[in-house]
Amino acid sequence: MKNILHIISSTRGAESVSTRLGNEIINRVTNTNPGSTVTTLNLETDPLLHLNESRTNALMTPLHLRTEQEISELAHATKAVEQLLASDIVVISLPFINFGVPSSLKVWLDNIVQAGVTFSYSANGPEGLVQGKKVYIALASGGVYSDGPMAAYDHATPYLKNVLWFIGVTDVEVIRAEGTKIPGIQETSLQKAIESISI
Repeated sequence: MKNILHIISSTRGAESVSTRLGNEIINRVTNTNPGSTVTTLNLETDPLLHLNESRTNALMTPLHLRTEQEISELAHATKAVEQLLASDIVVISLPFINFGVPSSLKVWLDNIVQAGVTFSYSANGPEGLVQGKKVYIALASGGVYSDGPMAAYDHATPYLKNVLWFIGVTDVEVIRAEGTKIPGIQETSLQKAIESISI
C-alpha cells in the first residue's frame, strides 16, 4: 500500500496529455499496490499563493520564531509540504511550456523548498530532508526534446530534477509523451509513453 500524491500543473483539463499520462502511471502503481491512496493537487483549480514580501519573510524566519501571523501567511505552504512528506510516491504531470515548467508548478516549488523543513544547511553544504520518495515526472511536449537538435531547449527536466535533488529526492523517473503536436507522431505519442511505463 502506497500513499500517492498527484500534482497536476496543466491548464487543459481533460484534454491534458500530461495529466492523462500521470493518471496512467497512478493506475499502474495502484494495480501493483492494492489499497493505495491517491491525493490530487490540481494547481490549476487549487493554486498555491505566489511569494510576496510578507510570505518571503515568513519563509526565511526559523520555524520556532514564526509569529501567529506568519504561520497563518504560510498555511497553504505548510499544507503542501505536509502532502509531500506524507507521500511515498509523487507523480508530477508536467506540460512542457516555453521550454520550462508551468508557472503554477514553479510556485509549488517555491512554497515547499523551505530551510529547516525540506532542506538544511550543514558544514558540508545543503542537505535534503525529504527522504525515501519515488517521483515520476509525466512530461508532455509538443516537440521532441529528449534528444536531437532541440534537446538543449529542455530546461524543464533538469531544473525540476535539480530542485528535487536539493530537497533530498534522488529517485526520479521521467516518462515522456513527445511530439504531441507533430503530424505523424502525435497520434501515437501518448500510447508509446504509456507502454514505456514500468512499475
